Amino acid sequence: MSGTGGTVEEIDTPRGPARVTRHPAASGAPRGLLLLGHGAGGGVDAPDLVAATGAATGAGFDVGLVEQPYRVAGRRAPAPAGHLDEAWLAVAAAVRGDLPLVQGGRSSGARVACRTAAATGAAAVLCLAFPLHPPGRPERTRLPELAGAGVPVLVVQGRSDRFGIPDDGPGRRVVLLDGDHGLKKDPAGVAAAVRDWLAGIPG
Repeated sequence: MSGTGGTVEEIDTPRGPARVTRHPAASGAPRGLLLLGHGAGGGVDAPDLVAATGAATGAGFDVGLVEQPYRVAGRRAPAPAGHLDEAWLAVAAAVRGDLPLVQGGRSSGARVACRTAAATGAAAVLCLAFPLHPPGRPERTRLPELAGAGVPVLVVQGRSDRFGIPDDGPGRRVVLLDGDHGLKKDPAGVAAAVRDWLAGIPG
């Protein structure tokens, strides 16, 4: 079926139906597919995801915005990490086709993308507002998830993000923008960072 701003498809996963909203590349001949997941309590209409989608379609990528089964079922409380990863792997397998795959998401969705990158064979990972640690708990770092992606990673982070700010690292570029964890203050900055980075991803 068709929804506003994209074509919507339900995908069966081991954790219930997920939903993917597809946005085609502006060129009509995509050079890759970018799959993006939402944050723990939010949806695929988050401002940074909208900005990234526009940048990616303009850069020649099809975009799939993935709603996890718990959100499709109407729940706001996130599923356990293992359940999120299972559902993501099922969606990626169902929709990727023959296109090179780049995957990512905002906050919790970025963590899922990092954890599953090897299993999906993703060429790169886009992290919007990666939650490096719980607020006020820097000792509970999630850096191993970020570092473990095993492919080139772009992190777009707000300078005042209370979930922490990762550093650049091997294969990892960090772009800092004005704003907090919501990345709502500078959507044009988000779009520019994503567009520039995708230009260097082999298609």
